Amino acid sequence: MASDEQNPRRRASLELLRAEAADELSVLVHERLRAGEDPWEFMDDLPSVDELVVYLLRAENIAADGGSRPSASRHYRVLRQIALDYPPLTRAVWALLGDANTHRRWDPTVRAEAS
Repeated sequence: MASDEQNPRRRASLELLRAEAADELSVLVHERLRAGEDPWEFMDDLPSVDELVVYLLRAENIAADGGSRPSASRHYRVLRQIALDYPPLTRAVWALLGDANTHRRWDPTVRAEAS
């Protein structure tokens, strides 16, 4: 029983999470194509399947914490824990923690508030 409390329960297998993310991405692409957008202009803006899996897991963690926006340090810890729980997602996690994707509209990078 104590070991169950120490180890967080995973939502689903990585294969299932990737399949769900791939379905979600295909819906996003289909909607944008139906809206008349040029795929050459929007495909680079969309997250990869693994990036979307990381964001889905991050969103579940935020929801479990009452939905409050995470601080920069909590954002880092949550993403790092995702990489530890799902080692094949490590590359996506570290890419999302860097500054490489800040041009994307969906980038959740937590920036320090200017005072």
